[in-house]
Amino acid sequence: MESRSNPLSRIGFPFNTSHQLLNLSKFRFRNHWLLCIAIRTATCSTKCQAEVLTSAVAEESVESEANNNSPPKEDSMQIFKKWGCNENDISKLFTRRPSLRNADLVLLQSKLSLLSGLGLTSSDLVKIVNCRPRFLSSRINHYFDERIEYFTQLFGSKDMLCKAIVRNPSLLTYDFHSKIKPTIALYDQVGVSGNDLISMLLSRPTLIPRTSFNDEKLEYIRKTGVLKGTTMYKYIVTLIAISRLETIQEKVANLEKFGISEDEVLALFGRSPLLLTLSVGKVQRNMTFVVATLKLPANIVLKYPFLLFNNLEAAMKPRMVLAGKIQDMGLSPEIKGNAVILRALRMAEKRFLKAYVSCHPQDVADELMEVYRNAKCIKRLAEGSKKIERKGFPF
Repeated sequence: MESRSNPLSRIGFPFNTSHQLLNLSKFRFRNHWLLCIAIRTATCSTKCQAEVLTSAVAEESVESEANNNSPPKEDSMQIFKKWGCNENDISKLFTRRPSLRNADLVLLQSKLSLLSGLGLTSSDLVKIVNCRPRFLSSRINHYFDERIEYFTQLFGSKDMLCKAIVRNPSLLTYDFHSKIKPTIALYDQVGVSGNDLISMLLSRPTLIPRTSFNDEKLEYIRKTGVLKGTTMYKYIVTLIAISRLETIQEKVANLEKFGISEDEVLALFGRSPLLLTLSVGKVQRNMTFVVATLKLPANIVLKYPFLLFNNLEAAMKPRMVLAGKIQDMGLSPEIKGNAVILRALRMAEKRFLKAYVSCHPQDVADELMEVYRNAKCIKRLAEGSKKIERKGFPF
């Protein structure tokens, strides 16, 4: 039996084909729709980026115009000018302490305000920075009011305090409670206070940080024989206080080598305290000249301490060379005899030349002057190659 075909099966192929065409149309429509969205998105994104860029450029332009119209930023130079320094003062400050150009402006202004409150001027500041380049970098504001009140009572007035600060700016930087007050108390205990202490603080700026006392130093002070309240007492006390014990012992032993006893040396220090400031080498050279060349007894320096202070190469030797020339030429007056020699060595330069050179005829005076000048030009042996040995401050 022959089977009948299904009518639908006859149009199946066309039906399937139409379905596929429909799906294809949908696919194409969907892709076209997605493409349109992508293009619109890209266009929008590009426009947004362009708008952002345009906005940023506009903002930068506005900021640039604002910066150009705003006043320049303040620097340390302007702060110094406002404080009262002129161009020359500022140049000196920056030359001595270049880092002041980049100083913290707030701190700098604060410190300058403190200094102006004391009455210090721009010229004082230049002297201070020249003496202590790091002064404005120090913490001068620590215990400032308490320190100023203490020093004002000590010096008696702010004017004297300003003078002391210019002389020794470190008065505003030394540790107030552990260094300044204990040192002042020490001098008060040994009998140096009031005007005596003020004069020493002004003449010896390093008095506070270098002071130290012990039993040996106090014994040396006692052996000098200088009594409290006398003129020389403050000098001998402060010089021994700031000198190292080893240095004092070395200087005493140096004179003992020439036959002078320790008691005589210390008594000499009591009469001429500044002998403690002379180096061992200088004292030894002068003593050798006195004993070996002048043929004078060593203990003559106890009566004439100037023999240790005089410059050997510039004064003592040239004058004795001239004395020999005057004697060789048979001229008068001669520099002969202990009393005359001592007087000639003690004279000021102008008076010496008037007494022993200018008194002769011009040709003779010129010859003597030439000998004297040549003698002054003679340097100590190996002076140029001498190595300077530093053992610490002060003497």
